[in-house]
Amino acid sequence: MTLRAILMGLVFALMWSSAFATARIIVAHAPPLFSLSLRFFISGLIAVLLARALGQSWHLPGGWRGPQARSVLVFGLCQNALYLGLNFVAMQKIEGSLAAIIASAMPLMVAGLGWLWFREKVSTLGIVGLLTGMAGVAVIMGSRLQGGADPLSVGLCVAGALALAVATLSVRGASGSGNLLMIVGLQMLVGAVVLAIVSGLTEAGSVDVTSAYIWAMAYQIFVPGLAATLLWFSLVRDLGAVRAATFHFLNPAFGVAVAALLLGERISATDVLGVAIAMAGILAVQLSKVRVRP
Repeated sequence: MTLRAILMGLVFALMWSSAFATARIIVAHAPPLFSLSLRFFISGLIAVLLARALGQSWHLPGGWRGPQARSVLVFGLCQNALYLGLNFVAMQKIEGSLAAIIASAMPLMVAGLGWLWFREKVSTLGIVGLLTGMAGVAVIMGSRLQGGADPLSVGLCVAGALALAVATLSVRGASGSGNLLMIVGLQMLVGAVVLAIVSGLTEAGSVDVTSAYIWAMAYQIFVPGLAATLLWFSLVRDLGAVRAATFHFLNPAFGVAVAALLLGERISATDVLGVAIAMAGILAVQLSKVRVRP
């Protein structure tokens, strides 16, 4: 584990976690799936145009029936349409910090699916780290969950975390060639199309175009949208899915902090304790060895 990889992971976690609070601003002013589709369309278009300017091709190895294209489709569907779509809908009724805490359960899902699908073997230290990370999340969850949290919205966030775990494992086939920016743009356009269809069938209402909405949309397009996704692909490529996923254990720390700054959501001493436990779990996983069994 290099210092560069650690810094990349920390920056990614901060960018990713900030999306929860800014999403709360967006869904307060417009239908969630419409806004998310618009965000992905703009982000994807920018990424594809930049990639073309850099000489990257949208002709993927093996064509549109090849393994890389399938990975792009799975990633676009599972992360963009399902994970973020479900979270945007859920955050109409629950706090952004709670959504961030639920999302941090994703590393355990990645470890389990990686063992089932790719025969990854996680060392004892790695298992201890994953469980420690989950314990930290549980501490924060216990302090943040209060009576009245909408059960359906919580369930949507859990389902979204499972979809993100599948998307994380699919990056294996999507990040192997030299056209990473093009891949990022194409998977965003996949999400934009799927979300636009679902929004047209299920949503109604108007967009309240305020300065807060415009600011939040612009931030989501460029920071968690483009920059964080590029970092995420790079992390999974360099560290592997399980190790990269452990940076999601920082979601409670950064998610609660950003929500407190932007939205006035409270932060407590118990939150700080849970974050410390979760960070210890991340360190254990990063120091462990993850390998694929023959």
